[in-house]
Amino acid sequence: MTEQPPDRILRLNAVLDRTGLTRATLYRKIQAGTFPKQVRIAMRCTGWRESAIREWMRNPMFYEVDEAR
Repeated sequence: MTEQPPDRILRLNAVLDRTGLTRATLYRKIQAGTFPKQVRIAMRCTGWRESAIREWMRNPMFYEVDEAR
């Protein structure tokens, strides 16, 4: 069995660089449920799981947030 590397947390600028989205478009997609939600890192600090961003990038047109996560 291969061991999975830990899931990194990406900050906003890294997510924007990887996806090519603008900040406004990214937050609009989060509201629409078509982009992964942020995870809270600290009181005033959030980021995105790298695995969630990779999953979104595989098929961005048909991505939907799974509320069970």
